[in-house]
Amino acid sequence: MPRPILATIDRQHLRHNLARVRQHTGDAKLWAVVKADAYGHGIERVFDALRGADGFALLDLAEAERVRALGWRGPILLLEGCFEPRDLELCSRLGLWHTVHCTEQIEMLAAHKTQQPQRVFLKMNSGMNRLGFAPERYRAAWSRLQALPQVDDICLSTHFSDADGPRGIAEQLARFEQVTADLPGERSLSNSAASLRHGPALQSLSDWVRPGIALYGSAPDFAASDAGRWDLRPAMSLRARVIATQSLAPGATVGYGSTFVAERPMRIAVVACGYADGYPRHAPTGTPVLVDGQRSRLLGRVSMDMLTVDLSELPAAGMGSEVTLWGQAAAGAVLPIDEVAAAAGTVGYELMCALARRVPVQTVDGDSAAALASAAP
Repeated sequence: MPRPILATIDRQHLRHNLARVRQHTGDAKLWAVVKADAYGHGIERVFDALRGADGFALLDLAEAERVRALGWRGPILLLEGCFEPRDLELCSRLGLWHTVHCTEQIEMLAAHKTQQPQRVFLKMNSGMNRLGFAPERYRAAWSRLQALPQVDDICLSTHFSDADGPRGIAEQLARFEQVTADLPGERSLSNSAASLRHGPALQSLSDWVRPGIALYGSAPDFAASDAGRWDLRPAMSLRARVIATQSLAPGATVGYGSTFVAERPMRIAVVACGYADGYPRHAPTGTPVLVDGQRSRLLGRVSMDMLTVDLSELPAAGMGSEVTLWGQAAAGAVLPIDEVAAAAGTVGYELMCALARRVPVQTVDGDSAAALASAAP
């Protein structure tokens, strides 16, 4: 039989999360961000569930080709724009919209020979200090683009650095509005955190929103909020099974480095999941897991193919018991990926994107116990 580990992708949960973001963003059009292979979920697996979006946003041309191959005829946005002049040829052929964030990209457009003017997102560096034109250079960049026959519409965009925290968006928003107040064109301002936390304040200012992580069921502002506050559901669940049990006497250790020492008699489970499956090696003792839908904890150091969990308070659990590493258990209990990531000192984004190729993935459509049970390893 196959090794007992499985990731499930729930399309119904994706649709639900998309609807929840729309409730916060009013009439704004919505880019479903599917970069990094849909945050590790797989573009082909999420496409049907997210095609209710107004467009798809991603990073590279290969992913754009995959979305077009799935039959999508609507807008596709390259969030980082073109990296070299020949990329514009594919933008023309595939009808891609693309970000312009530097002078070199304007020069590429000026030299590009096309019969079809292109739509661009002109990005302002309003304080994130990654990509974009500084506010004092933004209007000159807009004027240059506006004069190019290769350019059709120009959407004005920026990206908030602190939408998920106490600093908020006010300073960057004021900077953006001051520079762009009299410029024509649509606006695109909000990622997941801005869409959920500041949606009402931005509804009249943002024509396009760009949710990513919220679509996949992770809270963009964890730990200030959790997924439950925003009524988000986990799109990805990673589950395995117990493949052995051990009894520990006081003083016995667990795993490489003997980092966990039992202080009392204990029963532990060995689970068919390790860092080669994408589970974080640096997750410490105490990281939460679900065993048959009940809370327990990781013990000791994560190995390449196995990890160990505490069964001391779960006498009914044993060989073959289901272990939910994150997401939804077959019986319905949920372990938010954000909790696991926080225990491991990282973010849910990384865990999603790190799911290894060797882990089998099954797509389900519905969160009923029966559907999830049928997908269990």
